Amino acid sequence: MDVEQVSISELWDRVTSTQQTPPWWLVILVGLIALAAVAHGPTWRVARNVVTIAHEGGHALIALVTGRKLDGIKLHSDTSGVTVSRGKPHGPGMVFTAMAGYLTPPLLGLLFAALLAGGRITLMLWFSLALLLAMLVMIRNVYGVFSILAVGAIIFGVSWLGGDRTQAGFAYLAAWFLLFAAARPVIELQRMRARRMAPTSDADQLAHLTGVPGLAWVSLFGIVALVALGTGGVLLAPDTASLPQAPGF
Repeated sequence: MDVEQVSISELWDRVTSTQQTPPWWLVILVGLIALAAVAHGPTWRVARNVVTIAHEGGHALIALVTGRKLDGIKLHSDTSGVTVSRGKPHGPGMVFTAMAGYLTPPLLGLLFAALLAGGRITLMLWFSLALLLAMLVMIRNVYGVFSILAVGAIIFGVSWLGGDRTQAGFAYLAAWFLLFAAARPVIELQRMRARRMAPTSDADQLAHLTGVPGLAWVSLFGIVALVALGTGGVLLAPDTASLPQAPGF
């Protein structure tokens, strides 16, 4: 028992301890990689699965918080997803549940940036694992289970086996990616709405529930994504004191 208690204590210390901020060049490098992953079409089609996990996880979390009964989540290979919950088909609970999808990726990225700014690199990685584990029990299709397990395995491998610099680089990459990636699905959403290809989108469901036009909801999603990117970018940006100085300064 004493050994188990020591092991748990050591694990807790490992998760909650602070780590040194990575070098400035690594923060900038992984930021550029994250931006490239969002901008490059073929890479985005794969990486977008991470955004879908956050999107559907946001729907599920708020459904539970607002007292709705969560039936399950499905993630599909085309990077779409669906979260099914039961409860009143109108009212605040339904509105907040519908809002949560597009708001979750940028806000999660901002939370990650805040943790990293405080040196909580391992905590951020293990918090991500906890979220994935909680989501896994509600997944209702094979591809969804595969997606959650694949992302979880990567995070666990990095957090358990990777060195300090590897962990830091991966954590900063994840935060930058969510911050950069949050805006692209909003743009894609409005393009589909303009072509009348998304009549049941979150924005249109919110328009039906509230009477506020769908474009206003799309604008809200975009504003939150941009504000989160700006704020998170400031938190993740290297300290100017760590940047190389030009000769003579």
